[in-house]
Amino acid sequence: MYDLCKTYLLYKMFFLKSDQRSGLENKGSSSLCGTNLHRLAHLSPSAVVTMTTTEPPNGLWCRKAHQSEEVSSHAVSHNVQEENLRQWQKHAQKVKLKALEQVQDQLSDILDKALTDSVQPFTCIHPTVNKKTTMKPSPRSQKLDNGKVFMDRASLLDELFEISHIRTIYHMFIAVLLIFCLSTLAVDFIDQGRLVLEFDLLFFAFGKMGTVTWAWTVMFVYTLLIPYYTLVFWGSLYHSFPSKLVLSLGTGLILSAIQTCVLSLFPIYVVIENQLPPASRFIVILEQIRFLMKSYSFLRETAPAIMKTTPKEGERPRFPTLSSYLYFLFCPTLIYRESYPRNSHIKWNYVAVTLGRIMGCLFYGYFILVRLCVPVFRPENNQLVSKRTMVLAVFNSILPGIMILLLCFFAFLHCWLNLFGELLRFADRMFYKDWWNSTSFANYYRTWNVVVHDWLYYYGYRDFLWLSGGKFRAAAMLSVFIVSAVVHEYALAMGFGFFYPVMFCLFAVFGVVFNFTMNDKRQSPVFNVVMWACLFLGQGVQVCLYCQEWYAQIHCPRTENSFWELVTPRSWSCSYQR
Repeated sequence: MYDLCKTYLLYKMFFLKSDQRSGLENKGSSSLCGTNLHRLAHLSPSAVVTMTTTEPPNGLWCRKAHQSEEVSSHAVSHNVQEENLRQWQKHAQKVKLKALEQVQDQLSDILDKALTDSVQPFTCIHPTVNKKTTMKPSPRSQKLDNGKVFMDRASLLDELFEISHIRTIYHMFIAVLLIFCLSTLAVDFIDQGRLVLEFDLLFFAFGKMGTVTWAWTVMFVYTLLIPYYTLVFWGSLYHSFPSKLVLSLGTGLILSAIQTCVLSLFPIYVVIENQLPPASRFIVILEQIRFLMKSYSFLRETAPAIMKTTPKEGERPRFPTLSSYLYFLFCPTLIYRESYPRNSHIKWNYVAVTLGRIMGCLFYGYFILVRLCVPVFRPENNQLVSKRTMVLAVFNSILPGIMILLLCFFAFLHCWLNLFGELLRFADRMFYKDWWNSTSFANYYRTWNVVVHDWLYYYGYRDFLWLSGGKFRAAAMLSVFIVSAVVHEYALAMGFGFFYPVMFCLFAVFGVVFNFTMNDKRQSPVFNVVMWACLFLGQGVQVCLYCQEWYAQIHCPRTENSFWELVTPRSWSCSYQR
């Protein structure tokens, strides 16, 4: 409102200066100017903004009559007025843009405040059951200032796919998949005279699914029962036990020992003892990590509430229900709440389409490996890895590397999580944000995987600050990076069956440097180009080195099981057919 009033005053001052400079206004023209100024003063603010861009300023109302009567005698004055008109139109356009920006900022603040004020009542409402909505007290773990707030919102790609231009990019990726299929058929027909697609690599990667199934069942049953009933046991005795510290330490140590055996050592034993293929290994290891993170979140969110709430005499402490914990183990989030916003029904068409997309991504990954990776790294002739072959291999791996990155994002963070979200009617689908628009690696790390980022932020970064009294923010961020890098490297080492810390070096070294140097202050689009270039190069390095090590492990097996033999990459010294 202040800027709009200022715009009006600028107009008025400009008219007066123009009158004094030209000296051409007569009584009639002055009356005309007064009439227009009077009309401008009674307009609404929005009309004033419109006039700044649609009506010619610079006293044009006052000059039009004189220009029509004295064109021949005032040619020079006419040119000056036209120049002034153009300059004032440019100024009016700037005023319009500034006014629109202020209106947008104010409207955004109003909407954010309204949304924040409206979230708290909805967190106190149970999901609809049999068309009846019941109220319940808001859990302490759902305070707005104490943790993540869940709300009804769709995934970003689902919203973007409503735009025809974005759908066209999606269709282009489908066309590339069809080209891969035709290419494979053509090559097989020329080489072997047949038109049968064989997905032997896919079947190999997902082999021994029976072993995977019973291992997952053991981990799931343990995660469902042991942490829950341990919490119930501890909570029932906490307020009546003579020494709360002894009870808490004893229960925590026993539970940690059981967790170490069942959720830490057992999956590793299954993977190594049964020599599972790569995809099956990843299923077991990733589920191990997921169960550990979920059980920790459950205990972390419920234990403080039990400690703060002293039950009345003769009453039992209030515990979360087993059904809410069971729902949490399957819903696509790592932050426990007793209830979440729920949709009213399941869209089965969406479920079918999402399943089809997941299957398409599996075949897409297969064709990328078969057509772009295997021919480059498959052994052909005896040669050691040289600088030239390494550089060529890295750049040849950039295309399959970035395609695998996009496939993993779309297949898991969008399709897989949305599939479970739809089946469970889980309404908060913000599993990622617009990471592709990031101009800093700090923003990229926050928006790439919101599900894991929330867990690391609330239980890693924020708890570290709480323990340190709000100090050492850089140390808290660095510790989160190190933990994340170690977990990523652990998953890759167990999945591939060898230790080659490429991911750890890229994440814990270059990732930390980029996070502190390319921070949120970098807003230029140039930094978005830099970010994508770094992603391209990093994915190329990973695909190249991991593929080389995979074939080196096959053709140059270990001769002994010493520590240095296990941690030294075989591709550094192996001369194999390549």
